[in-house]
Parts: sequence; C-alpha cells; structure tokens
Amino acid sequence: MCNDITEADLDRVGLPVGRRSFTALAGAGALATMLPVHAMAGKAVKGRDVTIKTDDGTADAYFVAPAEGKHPGVLVWPDIRGLRPAFRQMADRLAGEGYAVLTVNPFYRWEKSPVVTATSDFNDPAVRDRLFGYLKQLTRAPVEVDAKAHLAFLDAQAEVDTKRKLGTTGYCMGGAMTIYTAALNPNRVGAAASFHGGSVGTGKPDSPHLLIPKTNAGYLFAIADNDDKENPDEKVLLKAVLEPRKQWHEVEVYEGAMHGWCPPDGRAYNEAAAEKAWGRMLELFKAELA
Repeated sequence: MCNDITEADLDRVGLPVGRRSFTALAGAGALATMLPVHAMAGKAVKGRDVTIKTDDGTADAYFVAPAEGKHPGVLVWPDIRGLRPAFRQMADRLAGEGYAVLTVNPFYRWEKSPVVTATSDFNDPAVRDRLFGYLKQLTRAPVEVDAKAHLAFLDAQAEVDTKRKLGTTGYCMGGAMTIYTAALNPNRVGAAASFHGGSVGTGKPDSPHLLIPKTNAGYLFAIADNDDKENPDEKVLLKAVLEPRKQWHEVEVYEGAMHGWCPPDGRAYNEAAAEKAWGRMLELFKAELA
C-alpha cells in the first residue's frame, strides 16, 4: 500500500517520473496529455463542484454526468492524495461511458480539496505525515457517515437513474471504503471496484473483506504486484469470500504494476495496466448496474 515500502520499490525500479510528479502534472491540460488518446471519447458530459452536508460537516466534491438522460450513479473514493485534477479527469471519462459520477474529498473534515498542490508536494515528509494523520482517523464509522450522505446525494440528482443500482470505486485507501459503502446499503449498491486497495483483506477480526458476504454487490479487486508480495494472503482471503457468491467478481494481481498505478498523475502510473483495470471495471458495471 502507500507507504515507505512502496517508495523504496519505486526507487529500486527507477521509474522515470520523479518524486514531484503530481506538481508537474497538476494542470488539466497536462493530465489530458498523459491519458491515452482514446480515453476521453464518449458521451458529452457536464460537471460541477458541489457541497454535501454530512453529520460531521460539509464535504466538497465533484459531480459529472452525461449532458442528457439518466444514468447509474457511481461514488468514487480517491487515493490518499485526494480529490484533484487527475480524479476530475477520470470522473469525466467515466461519465463519458454513461455514468453519473461523484468524486469526493475524503479529508473535508480538515481541509478543502486539493489537499496536495504545487506548493505542498506529497513526498514532503511533513505533507505525508499530515495526510496519514487524517487517514488514521478515517475508520469505518466516519466513512459510513460520509457514504450515507454521498449515496443520498447521488440519488437526489436528476441525472441519476434511481431504478438502477449504484456503483462505487476506490483507490489505495479507498479500496476498503468501497466495501464499507456496499455494506452500509446492500440493497442500493450493486458494484464495488478496488484498485491497489490498502488493507482490504487481512487476518484481523475487523478486516473489510469480512463484510462482503453481507453485501449484494459484485466486486473487482485489482491488486498491485508489490502489494501482493507484501501481503500474499490478501488475494486468498478475498477469493474465499467471493467465490461462493453469485455476483460478478474478479481478484487479480497485476503483474509488474506498482501500488498507485491507476491515477495518471502518479509516479507509478502504468498505462497498459491502468487501461486493463479500467476495462474490467466497465465489465463489472455492465454486469451489475444494468
């Protein structure tokens, strides 16, 4: 997961994008050049910044949907660098595929997005300590507070087809949040996708994967190669709870893909692996949100 082991792995393989990759690629134009040429093809979309009242305050978020019609809603939990240009671009792309997408700032209790900017590099130890301090406080209970409000927001939007189930995706720390979301409202959430998710399956009694049997969602777990080497039992634990279920499910270790390979502004970004994971997510949504 996102820790010093991952940083050491990135140093060891000598990836060409430097430590300040986020600051170098923060602009929307730069991000567009990082995505594959075909990535933004699809329906015309309209996006807007929104605020959402929760029991703990007011969360800032980005909502985008196709310009016409009603569509399945999707809640996106970003990685530890939070809501930023890369995730807005990814939300636009998913909306172009026919979904109404809400990407949230998981750290709204402490800061408005973006929490990592050109003046606060993620690889600065002080910035990392600040973000990991926030993360330690995002246990299941506050995530459920947020998920309840975010799902309600989606269902209140004119662009969301409430006759179809909702989906949720999560990156890094957001992986566990997708499971918490599906367990919070099993009758409403029909699909959950975790990309290089952190601690989604552990041997602890409160491991997120133990909630899966209580949900009605299909699942995609796309696991980073180096995460698998650090925790090889995770895929076994996930498959054990998923395989008896009828819903669509897939657990795969992406060989050669390092933790954080999906967002296009990251040092570990791997276009081929990211595109594969994106395609598998669309297959999950096609199967479970139809």
